[in-house]
Amino acid sequence: MRPPRSFRGMLAAVPVTLIVNPFATRVSEERVRAFEARLDTIETLLTERRGHAIELARQAKGDAVFVYGGDGLVNEALNGLPEGKPLGIIAGGHTNVLARALGVPPDPANAVHMRRISVGRVNGRRFAFSAGIGVDSETVRELETLKRADDGKRRGDMAYARVVTRRLARGYEPRLEIEGHGRAAMIFVSNDAVFTYAGPRAFRFSPDARFELGLDFVAPERAGVASSVRWGARLFAGRGLAGLPGVLYAHDVDRIRVVCDRPLPLEADGEDLGDVGEAIFEAERDAVSILV
Repeated sequence: MRPPRSFRGMLAAVPVTLIVNPFATRVSEERVRAFEARLDTIETLLTERRGHAIELARQAKGDAVFVYGGDGLVNEALNGLPEGKPLGIIAGGHTNVLARALGVPPDPANAVHMRRISVGRVNGRRFAFSAGIGVDSETVRELETLKRADDGKRRGDMAYARVVTRRLARGYEPRLEIEGHGRAAMIFVSNDAVFTYAGPRAFRFSPDARFELGLDFVAPERAGVASSVRWGARLFAGRGLAGLPGVLYAHDVDRIRVVCDRPLPLEADGEDLGDVGEAIFEAERDAVSILV
C-alpha cells in the first residue's frame, strides 16, 4: 500500500464543500452545524433526490469535497467528483462500508492524509468497494428499491440476513456467463477485501482484494442450502470464497465481462442499478484521493 500523503496543516486553508444527505440514519441539523464549524466550509449542499449528489459534487466550489451520509451518498459523490479534488467522508449512514474499511476518523478535521485508491466501474458507473449480480443485488432490490420505497423504512441487518437465507434456500443454477471463466449462478466483485459489514463483522468474499489493485471476483457456479452453510463458515472465519470447489474467481484484474441469460438485478455499493443483460466491470486504477 502506498503511504498516504499528508494533508496536515492544509485543510484549514482549503475551501471545503460539504454535501449532506439530510435523510441518512445518523444525520441531524445539529451535527451538520458542528461539522460545518470543524471544516470551516464555504458551502453546504443538501441532496433532494436520488442521484442529486452526482450533480452537487460536479458543481462543488470547494477544492475538497466532504460528504455526510451513507454509502449511497459516497457512491454518488464519487461519480460526480472532478479530477484532482480529494474526497472526505463523514459516516452518517447505517453501514458506512467505505469509511470503516479505510479507517476514516469520526472527526473530519482529523482527516489529514490523502490515500490514493482505485475504484471500480460497472457499465460506466463507479463503485468504491463492491458490486454484484445475484443474491446481493436481489436483496437490495427487495429491501431498498421496493419495500423502502413503499414505507420509507430502512431495514436492519437481520432483515437482510433473512432475505438472503430465504433466497439461497430456493437454490440458484448457472444463469450467467463470465467471459474467459465459465458459467455461474452469481458474481461478487470486490475492490477491497471488505465486501460489506453485518454489524461489527466484516464479510470478505475476496480477502486478497486491495484498494490499490484491480478488481477481484468470486462466482459460485451453483448455490443452495448446503453450499451456503459452507460459505458462511468461510466468511465468518475471514477466509472468503476464492479457491473453493465450484467457485470461479480472479484476482487483480482490469476487466470482467458478464452476460446474463436474462436481465438480472445489478448492485454497486449497495445501490440498485436496475436489470442488466450484460455487465462490464472495469478497474480504474489510482483514481481518487480519499482523506483519512
